[in-house]
Amino acid sequence: MKRIKNYSEEDLITIRNGGLIAFPTETVYGFGVIFDDKKAYDRLIEVKRRPPDKPFTLMCGKTSDIEKYAYINETAKRIINVFLPGELTIILKGKEDLPSWVISKEGNVGIRVPNNKFIQDFINDLGKPMLVPSANRSGEPPLNKAQEVASIFENELDLLVEGEATSKVPSTIVLVDNDVKILREGRISKEQILSVIK
Repeated sequence: MKRIKNYSEEDLITIRNGGLIAFPTETVYGFGVIFDDKKAYDRLIEVKRRPPDKPFTLMCGKTSDIEKYAYINETAKRIINVFLPGELTIILKGKEDLPSWVISKEGNVGIRVPNNKFIQDFINDLGKPMLVPSANRSGEPPLNKAQEVASIFENELDLLVEGEATSKVPSTIVLVDNDVKILREGRISKEQILSVIK
């Protein structure tokens, strides 16, 4: 495992070739792999020890990329404009050309754009989104510091970005289809979301 403060082209190549990175966000530490590599996805499942029927969040570097991967209605547009980049994961109907492991059995995809310049730049330079769950074993509490991640996952990661997560609270998750459902409340509250769509 290589510990980094800044990334190089070599580090981007590592992830393009199926590598696994852990990094701090404004919520908690996350794992990341390139979204369209099945082997990288399988590796993420193994490290997370998570059932494969629960898809991972697709993390984009900028909000304008969301429409490449999901269908956005007016309600979703309002939520995206106000809360992203930020501590929110929005679940939308996924585009048909997405890999099967990226979408849920209902055909949805969860998307987040972090409010963290380092990760935005990394994803934009990578040229593709990453699949990003929290950096912990399934069912265990989220991790917030590089040292905590290193102590558990030292032998399973390619890259570890030094730092500390900011809010230490996982993102709010909102499902937008014909209706709006709050599936998990983080620092962005249900009231804040409902006030934007009324």
